[in-house]
Amino acid sequence: MKRFSLRLFALGIAFGAIGAAAVLAGAYARKGQESGRPVIDWNQALLAIVNTPGAQPANIQPTRNFAILHAAIYDAVNSIDRTHEPYLISVRAPRGASETAAADAAAHTALLGLYPAQQSSLDATYTAELAKVPGGPARDKGVHVGEQVATDLLAIRAGDGSNVVATSFTAGTNPGAYRPTPPNLPAAVFTTWGHITPFVVDSGAQFRPAAPPALTSDADAAAINEVKSLGSATGSTRTADQTQIGQFWGPPIQNFWNQIAQTVALAHHSDLPTTARLFAAMNLSFADSAIAFYDAKYTFQLWRPVTAIRLADTDGNPGTVADPNWLPLAGNTAADPSYPGAHSTISGAGAEVLASFYGDKQHFSVSSPALPGVMRSFTNFSGTAQEAGLSRIYAGQHTRVDHAAGLALGHDVAGFVLHNALLPTHGSVAH
Repeated sequence: MKRFSLRLFALGIAFGAIGAAAVLAGAYARKGQESGRPVIDWNQALLAIVNTPGAQPANIQPTRNFAILHAAIYDAVNSIDRTHEPYLISVRAPRGASETAAADAAAHTALLGLYPAQQSSLDATYTAELAKVPGGPARDKGVHVGEQVATDLLAIRAGDGSNVVATSFTAGTNPGAYRPTPPNLPAAVFTTWGHITPFVVDSGAQFRPAAPPALTSDADAAAINEVKSLGSATGSTRTADQTQIGQFWGPPIQNFWNQIAQTVALAHHSDLPTTARLFAAMNLSFADSAIAFYDAKYTFQLWRPVTAIRLADTDGNPGTVADPNWLPLAGNTAADPSYPGAHSTISGAGAEVLASFYGDKQHFSVSSPALPGVMRSFTNFSGTAQEAGLSRIYAGQHTRVDHAAGLALGHDVAGFVLHNALLPTHGSVAH
């Protein structure tokens, strides 16, 4: 495995497939190991921030910040545990340093760097979390490790291109070309996100899917007609359960998968190193998946279903019929091109990572802020990913073509992360 110095990283010379991740079951807590609860607490803290109106910068994809948070926690804990390769940073941790204190300090430092306006709430969370660690040299040493790791990681990611002002998007006019969607006609978002520096994969284009089917093909007609029927705001053929699914999964998809990971990790009593590695592998996969799907979206610039259905008389396909008044169940359409689907990509990645740690067959339930009081229950990660992706057809946001390409893209990205980052060190036993 290639090793680069921190100095080279800071100069932006080497990002990409570094380190390695555990692709292993057996995530139960080891005797004497510290609890994985701090990782979950800090994950919940970030979820609270991104769900606070105005707290998340509009020009920063949230998956980036989740990846930075959990990479910092992982590298801090692993600097002490030392059973796996670092993601980017390994510091010489003093003997006896507290892994929990390192995790807390890394999380606090990372989030404070990413969300300085949230200092009051972050400081309060840090005080409460650190109070659970007995005072003394072990805690102090752990805090020093965590602060150092997070500070270095923030410096490295500062030059990843995420703060570059996105180029304006010129809407297409030809059949199949993406353009702002009715009824609200939103401006395209994250037009250049596919070009920022990935966390693990080599580039946003590394797993770019093949082009979608031609507008004149039977496959395109079948995909458009399916979403036209199932995803319509009025007169649809959806069942009551499909309507619930279409509404349930509407919020940001990475939030659901982080919540699922919390539930499953707690059910398995996963220890601190394992939990840190799980959330790092998953959120690194999400961040690179987002880079990858934006690369593909703005490469192919495929129109959204609402446009395809309203302008079906221009697509040259006798199998489609225009409906100039059609609107999706969701009302408005997400402000970016259709192919591939973001929900499907992130869900494919999430299912791949979680199954690699715990096996695919797991029983868990999920709630949604879109439907308070409603719980949906599952028996495996793969089925959950399928439902989350299909929800976008029922919501009128995507076609099955978008869904299939997204699942495959997420699977490919997560597989690369799992096989090229956070791997066990030579001679260690993975947990």
